Amino acid sequence: MATFVPDQAADREPAKASQADKTWVYMFNELDKVEAYVKPKSWDDVKALLGGKGANLFEMTRLGVPVPPGFTVTTEACNAYLAYDRKFPPGQWEQEVAAMHKLEQQTGKRFGDPENPLFVSCRSGAKFSMPGMMDTVLNIGLNDDTAKGMIQHTGDPRFVYDSYRRLVQMFGAVVLGVPDEPFEEIIEEVKQERGVKQDVELSAEEWQHITERFKGLIIAFAGREFPQDPYEQLELATRAVFNSWFGKRAVDYRNATNIRHDLGTAVNIQMVVFGNMGEDSGTGVAFTRNPVNGVNEMYGDYLLNAQGEDVVAGIRNTLPIAQLQSDMPEVYAQFMDITEKLEHHFREMQDVEFTIERRKLWMLQTRDGKRTARAAIKIAVDLANEGLIDKKAALMRVKPEQVDMLLHPQFGEKTKRAARDEGRRLVEKAVNASPGAAVGVAAFDADIAEKWAKEGKAVIMVRPETKPDDVHGMIAAKGILTSRGGATSHAAVVARQFGTPAVCGAEALQINVSERLFTVERESGTIEVHEGDWLSIDGGTGEVYLGQLETHEPDFEREVDLNTLLTWADDIRRLGVWANADYPADAERARRYGAEGVGLCRTEHMFFAEDRLPIVQEMIMATSKARRVTALEKLLPMQRSDFEGIFRAMHGQPVIIRLLDPPLHEFLPSYEELVQNLADLKVRLQHFHTLSEIDAALAEVRAKEDVLRRVESLREANPMLGLRGDRLGLVMPEITEMQVRAILEAAVRVKREGVVVYPEIMIPLAGHVNELKRMKEIVETVAKQVFEETGATVEYKFGTMIEVPRAALTADEMAAEAEFFSFGTNDLTQTTFGISRDDAEAKFLIQFVEEGILPNNPFQQLDRIGVGKLIETAVTLGRGTRADLHVGICGEHGGDPSSIEFCHLAGLNYVSCSPFRVPIARLAAAHASIANGK
Repeated sequence: MATFVPDQAADREPAKASQADKTWVYMFNELDKVEAYVKPKSWDDVKALLGGKGANLFEMTRLGVPVPPGFTVTTEACNAYLAYDRKFPPGQWEQEVAAMHKLEQQTGKRFGDPENPLFVSCRSGAKFSMPGMMDTVLNIGLNDDTAKGMIQHTGDPRFVYDSYRRLVQMFGAVVLGVPDEPFEEIIEEVKQERGVKQDVELSAEEWQHITERFKGLIIAFAGREFPQDPYEQLELATRAVFNSWFGKRAVDYRNATNIRHDLGTAVNIQMVVFGNMGEDSGTGVAFTRNPVNGVNEMYGDYLLNAQGEDVVAGIRNTLPIAQLQSDMPEVYAQFMDITEKLEHHFREMQDVEFTIERRKLWMLQTRDGKRTARAAIKIAVDLANEGLIDKKAALMRVKPEQVDMLLHPQFGEKTKRAARDEGRRLVEKAVNASPGAAVGVAAFDADIAEKWAKEGKAVIMVRPETKPDDVHGMIAAKGILTSRGGATSHAAVVARQFGTPAVCGAEALQINVSERLFTVERESGTIEVHEGDWLSIDGGTGEVYLGQLETHEPDFEREVDLNTLLTWADDIRRLGVWANADYPADAERARRYGAEGVGLCRTEHMFFAEDRLPIVQEMIMATSKARRVTALEKLLPMQRSDFEGIFRAMHGQPVIIRLLDPPLHEFLPSYEELVQNLADLKVRLQHFHTLSEIDAALAEVRAKEDVLRRVESLREANPMLGLRGDRLGLVMPEITEMQVRAILEAAVRVKREGVVVYPEIMIPLAGHVNELKRMKEIVETVAKQVFEETGATVEYKFGTMIEVPRAALTADEMAAEAEFFSFGTNDLTQTTFGISRDDAEAKFLIQFVEEGILPNNPFQQLDRIGVGKLIETAVTLGRGTRADLHVGICGEHGGDPSSIEFCHLAGLNYVSCSPFRVPIARLAAAHASIANGK
């Protein structure tokens, strides 16, 4: 058969001198040539050229692992192809054809020869694993002639036409853009006509008939015939894989995982070995350790008489890998030996794909396995304890967001038991594919899941099985539920990567996507769940429940591996990790999670308590200072009690208490609400008849009018920049006096109990040193009074938040009065950008991020260039005045890993974050030390 060569003018970029002799293609046994070209400093440099899949195939070949031979077209070729308006760069196709001839010599077979045919697969492989996100075509080289030759060679027409229809189906869908559904509908139609349920029950004649119908589909949808020339198949498949780099699902996946878009994908061309040649053949996917919980055990699935896509796609329910030991004991023993060798070589849990062709084992792929957060932590700790990696490497193997995932809410056993008793459990036991509790409304396709998630709804995406095209919905969903597929199916692998709870293979669910519902048959009748109905899934047990189950936080202290890892992190990190805590319970939780102090106690949160808000409102409504002081005297013991509880919880650790920050109107009903209430009350007044009703209503009107007048007097055009923070404390010093008294009296009391207490009083929103001086006078005056009255003293610090640019730019002056700085990065970001966060996020900020106008949301990840420069300036100026100035941040950025790294680089002493993010910050701070030096 003649070799197909694409038209040069249409399909190739004219040669350029700099690339005329460039190598675009390497054989699997040419790793030495790759290393000579790349001169790698690490294995990542090889992966950058060959992709992760290709690099590991080359390495397995060098190790003597049984790998089907092949070659790789590099990521450089992909990037050149995309840059050349999707034309092959000069020399690439000729090198690919030459590599195919070398492959013929290695295998003793010929591509396109009916007498002794060679078949190849064409698979993607980027530097970073993107499972299922790009395209694959199997069995390239099959056509009408080679199919006949294979039948004569094997005597098995059923196997041949099963393989041929797979090529036509994949080629049509991947290369020519034919929808998947018509192919599957034809198979289902034939199975129904035969009265069978499984693909393996179809005969050779039926697969031949299906193959011809598939060819007709291609003509109908693509307007061309399925290509019979093997080289045309190869050329078009290579293009399809290159093109899939910018397919929607691949782009969505990279956006979600922060993978750069300029890396490109390699193309791996590999001799096909067939797992669908009968019951002595098979295919599977396995992990060298359990990717769900991290236990050191082989974990995976396989199928007899199948090809690899059958396992990954989840279209057939699989067999556990342990069963292979009884089906093919010799193959299983060899498999276990090879996988142990690979794990030790790569010093990492491996995800392997394999095929057995007539009892001969072939390894098709190895890569670092995707895993749940729990598994990632356990595997890292175990590998370090086993001596395969050191503690620093173990820390770097776990991402801070994985710690966050591990501490996600869970269902309690009592809650689940009650749901079972009520008959709300829909599935007794399915595959616990990705752990965690998820509650949401059912959505039956990815687009709906994504749409509803953007509207703020919690979604459980329900599908018969997921496909790579569903990834945008999977990323948006709180949980994933499928009726087919196993522990290594696409849904399971992707869910584990993103920390999304998933239950797979729930066969009791009869899912009807077109009707937007699923049913479960019970003895008591049929249960129907429609799109929009609430579901609760437990990805750790494989259970599915009707309705909304309550969740609870996990027991942090029982997470032994996590606490081991974080202890290692504490030994390595330089940054301190403190917590934002407004109540004693917050402080106790923060300490349990490893906080070394309270970096922000917001006193205003205490004022919103049900028993305090009326007193706060009384204070605000006071028409004289005397009345205001009377109300504040009622609040004093309440505040003092709060501080005592926090001091006790943080025994021996510092507690920074910020004085009242928000404007007073926040403690009163809104102006709009009052106006509406008054209008409604006056309308109702017209319908009262008795004198007592009228008098009561008039009294209520007068009271609301008083509140309205006070609210009007407090209204500001821009309250964020108005009478708040230290400005309020200076205009109404009695508020500051009460709070300082409560802090210091509480400190004296707990000190007498034996509690070691370190109170630090923080002034909010100061922009000028004179504000600090005046506030310091008030604090020192009250402190002197308290110490004289109690006959005791406590050491305390006086400091300020840095929340406005002027404070940062005059930090040398501020440090003359303040013993510590705490950067309030929420307000500092607002005042630096000149935007209101709430308004910006509602109106334009998200759009700016999506369109690339801003690199990220500056309220979620610190703006290093702008806000960061102010922080660095303030640290330098402040320590120029006061060398021992203690500096930290206490905004939301204190729990963001990127922002924590910046704080490490900027020389801050600590970060302070929500108690729930303390473990995350501990690990992120260690990462910063390892990456940048302690």
